[in-house]
Amino acid sequence: MTYGYIRVSSVDQNEDRQLIALREVGVFGENIYLDKISGKDFERPRYKELVDKLQEGDLLYIVSIDRLGRNYTDIQNQWKMLIHDKKIDICVLDMPLLDTRNKKDLMGTFVAELVLQILSFVAENERENIRKRQEQGIAAARERGVRFGRPEIEMPENFGDIIKRWESRETPVEEILRECGMSKSTFYRRVREYSLSKK
Repeated sequence: MTYGYIRVSSVDQNEDRQLIALREVGVFGENIYLDKISGKDFERPRYKELVDKLQEGDLLYIVSIDRLGRNYTDIQNQWKMLIHDKKIDICVLDMPLLDTRNKKDLMGTFVAELVLQILSFVAENERENIRKRQEQGIAAARERGVRFGRPEIEMPENFGDIIKRWESRETPVEEILRECGMSKSTFYRRVREYSLSKK
């Protein structure tokens, strides 16, 4: 059997390029396994399903090595597990040297493993660079005053009266929460903040 594996880093990324490449080599439908998740490790539901399904002699297509993963050691281990334990062939479409169907002699194996090590290093290095750029971008944005997370819910002007009605049980808490547009935890936090501000 012939399978394809696709990975994109998040739900809003587009997998069309990888789908087209797999279809061009004749992989379709249920034989394509897709994960929308980070490549930092191999805890991926569809990848695990694929590995369970693979049998000796099967062929797995991947568009590029960073779609398999972005952790140097894990990529090496998965590659060895797939070709030595599962005894399948792997073809990385954008790197013809990483096609285990070719040159199974000592030199061919050596070249493929050397290329795999280089590309695995590049994949992990790029992940680290992406993470650093994100951290730097967030730090720069914070310096400019950009706030992250959900916007703070403003306290109503009559929050003191609302608290009195809540404390006296004049108004049920569910009605109070609707009136304030707050969750229970946010309301209690705001009550503490309000009380501290009045001390």
